[in-house]
Amino acid sequence: MIVRFGFVAMSVLLENASPSRTMTFTNFAKLLDREAAVRKLERIAEDNLHNTLRIMKHAIAHDIRMYRLSSKLIPLATHDALADWNPFEALGPSFKALGAFVQKKGMRVSFHPDHFCVFSTPRPEVLASSERDLNYHIAMLEAMELPATVKCNIHIGGAYGDKPTSKARFVEQFGALPLRLKERVTLENDDKTFTVRETLEAAEEVAVPMVLDIHHHAVNDGGDGSMEELCTHLWPRIVRTWREEEIRLGLAEDELPPKIHASSPKSQSDPRGHADYVEAEPLVQFLRQIAGSTPRLDCMLEAKSKDAALLKLMDDLKAMEAQGQNIRVIDEGSVEIWS
Repeated sequence: MIVRFGFVAMSVLLENASPSRTMTFTNFAKLLDREAAVRKLERIAEDNLHNTLRIMKHAIAHDIRMYRLSSKLIPLATHDALADWNPFEALGPSFKALGAFVQKKGMRVSFHPDHFCVFSTPRPEVLASSERDLNYHIAMLEAMELPATVKCNIHIGGAYGDKPTSKARFVEQFGALPLRLKERVTLENDDKTFTVRETLEAAEEVAVPMVLDIHHHAVNDGGDGSMEELCTHLWPRIVRTWREEEIRLGLAEDELPPKIHASSPKSQSDPRGHADYVEAEPLVQFLRQIAGSTPRLDCMLEAKSKDAALLKLMDDLKAMEAQGQNIRVIDEGSVEIWS
């Protein structure tokens, strides 16, 4: 099985390359000339897009072809007071340049809207806000002219005191969204509420692919904690959600590989927190277990040290290869693993 690794949004190795510079609405409102204030927002967004392209070029230089885009590319993009602003008129060329680079280099990119994007909510105003936030992310992908294979990853949301009812409400409310939004979504298990099994059931019901987060599963397994249960019973169903998405989009098999998230616990006292780096051995143990299930797999590393964590993991995998541990390092961003 070929495994590609990626990192999230920021680079700790590049200087002055933040893709997430912002402006508070308080500071925006202090500028008396609203038109000038909007132009300032657009200049900040241009800098964020420029730095995103720098980070992606840096990734490609290290054979890394998987990357999560920052959700904060456009400051105040979803603020109610700026509902009449269309930032894509000014930012269109920069977004197109990003998309062209992604397609030319064969990168797999994604967004991960934050925890305020919840479709299990019982509150209509929160539901409307969640749809607006998802629409913002998808509008950015459309501005990049990227196909529907490029996704936004979300969680089911909160339980609100009644998890079965909240899960059913997610299925109903997410299912009522326009196809343009639904077809861009993947669903991920979380670390406190909805387990792998529950998230998988919801993903199957709304017909979207599921992203397995193995760290979240470790701290919220819902009684499915054994490696055998995960790899033998749940993982094949997760793979099937990706194959069904390939069929829906008219793709060949293995054109849209399954995707997982991996991270290591920050500490014994904070097992849910993400550590600076990723421990190689537990990750490799899982990858060996599923090695026969799919020809290719993409693995997003959610580590505080971002790209530095990925390169350190690759060094650790090279050491494991030297020890004869069923690993072949292909380049700086991918490996072959077998059981």
